[in-house]
Amino acid sequence: MDKPKKQCISRRQFLPAGMVALSASAVPLSAAPVPASRYPTLETTEVLVVGGGPAGIGAALGAARSGARTLLVENHSFFGGIGAWQVGMPLNQMRPESKPRSQVHELLIRKLQAMGDQAVKITIHGLLTNVEYLKIAVLDALDEAGAKYLVHVRAVDAVVEGSRVTGVVIGTKRGLMTIRAKVVVDCTGDADVAHYAGAETMMDPKELMPITLGLALTNIDSSKVQAEEILSTIQRGKTKYPLITSGFMEMLPIANSHSWWINHAGTSDLGRVDATDPVERTMAECWSRRQVLQMVQALRESDNPALNQIEWVAAGPQVGVRETRRVKGVYIITEQDALAGRVFEDTVAWRAGFVDQGGIKGIENFRMKIHDVPYRALLPEKVDGLLVGGRCISTTHVAAGAGKAMGNCMATGHAAGVAAALSVRKGIMPRELKAGEIQARLRADGVDLEVKDRAQKNLRET
Repeated sequence: MDKPKKQCISRRQFLPAGMVALSASAVPLSAAPVPASRYPTLETTEVLVVGGGPAGIGAALGAARSGARTLLVENHSFFGGIGAWQVGMPLNQMRPESKPRSQVHELLIRKLQAMGDQAVKITIHGLLTNVEYLKIAVLDALDEAGAKYLVHVRAVDAVVEGSRVTGVVIGTKRGLMTIRAKVVVDCTGDADVAHYAGAETMMDPKELMPITLGLALTNIDSSKVQAEEILSTIQRGKTKYPLITSGFMEMLPIANSHSWWINHAGTSDLGRVDATDPVERTMAECWSRRQVLQMVQALRESDNPALNQIEWVAAGPQVGVRETRRVKGVYIITEQDALAGRVFEDTVAWRAGFVDQGGIKGIENFRMKIHDVPYRALLPEKVDGLLVGGRCISTTHVAAGAGKAMGNCMATGHAAGVAAALSVRKGIMPRELKAGEIQARLRADGVDLEVKDRAQKNLRET
C-alpha cells in the first residue's frame, strides 16, 4: 500500500514554488520493469520528465506551459546537464544565425540576461555562459512556467503496466520510491527509462564518440597570449604527458569573464568507451581527471611567463558523454536525412549542426546542415506512455552527431513535452496524437517548423 504523500515531502512551505525536497543515494540499476505497487509513491503527476539537461528543461517548460501538471527529476544537485557539467561549454544552437528558435529557448536566455554580463554572452549560434548563473537561470525559468522539480533523485527502473509506462522508480535517501505519471518523457541522454521499460534501443559500440572532461583556466592575459598558443603548448606537452589527447582541441571564453573553457577529444586515444558500462565509465572518469591534470602541467611548465601563470580553476563534476543508447522509434533518422536536410510531414522540431562523418578527430570530417525531426522519432516503437527527447531520440549513429547541440536537444525536448501535455489533455496515448495538433501548439510557442535555408553559413561559434 502506498504511504501518504505527507510522509514523503516536508518543509514545502520553505522552498521555491517548483521545488520538492528529497535527496538521493546510488542504487544498482535494473532493466526489468517492476510492479506498480512494489514501492511507496512519492509523487503523482501528469507529465514526468526524467533528466534535467537541455532536453529535460525544454520538455518540462513545454509541458508546463501547455497546461500539464509537470515534474522534472534530476540525479545531480542542479539542472543544465552537459551545459553545466562542462564548466563553460557553449550552449550551441540556442539562436541559430542569431534568430530566436522558440519562446522556450528565449525564456531561458531572458533569465540569463537578467543576471548581467557575467552570466551570458550571445554568439552567432548560441550562448557562452558562466554555469553557476546558468544553474539558477534554469530554476527561475521552471518556476515561471509552473514546473515542479526534484534533484538528487536517480531513476533506477520503470513502472510498466502491460505495454505502458506509468512511472519510474527513483533511488532516494529514504530508499526506493515511485513517481507515477500519465506520460513519461525520457530525457536522460542514455535512454535510461526506455531501456528499463524494455523498449528496443540501439548502440554502435565500435563507433561511439569520445567522452570528455571539460576544464576551465583563469589568470590568462589575452594581450600577451592567444588561445592558439595555449592549445599548441598543451599539445606539445604530449611528449612528456601521454594522456594529452592527439585529437581536436578548442578554447573559448566563459561569458565575459577572464576565464576560458577547453573542449577536446577526451578519450578518443583510448578507443571507444561505453558510458553505460559501470567499469568502463569508472575508467573514463578517473583517466579523464588525470588527463586534465597533465594538460595543465604542460602549461605550467612553459618557459613563457604568460603561460606558466595560467591557473586551473575548475573541471566538470563528471565527464561529458556524447553518445550511448538511442531509442528505436517508429522512424529512425538517417545520415542521408541529416545531410539532405530532409523535411517530414510530421516535423515537430529541427536540428542544426555538424554531421560527424569521421569520428570527431578533425573538423574536416564535419558537414553543417539543418534537418527536420519527425514526431515518429520521439516515439518508441512498441512502448506506450513514453516519449524521448535529446540525444537519445531515434537516429542512426552518424545522424546522432547533429543532435548533440544543446539548443537542438532543448527543441526535441520541447516537442516531447508539448506532445505529453496534449496526450494528457485528450486522454490518449502519445502515439495516437495527430502531428498537426502538436505542430499548432509549437507554432504558438514561436517555433518555425518551415526552415527554408538548410545550410548554416557560420560554422564556428565566435
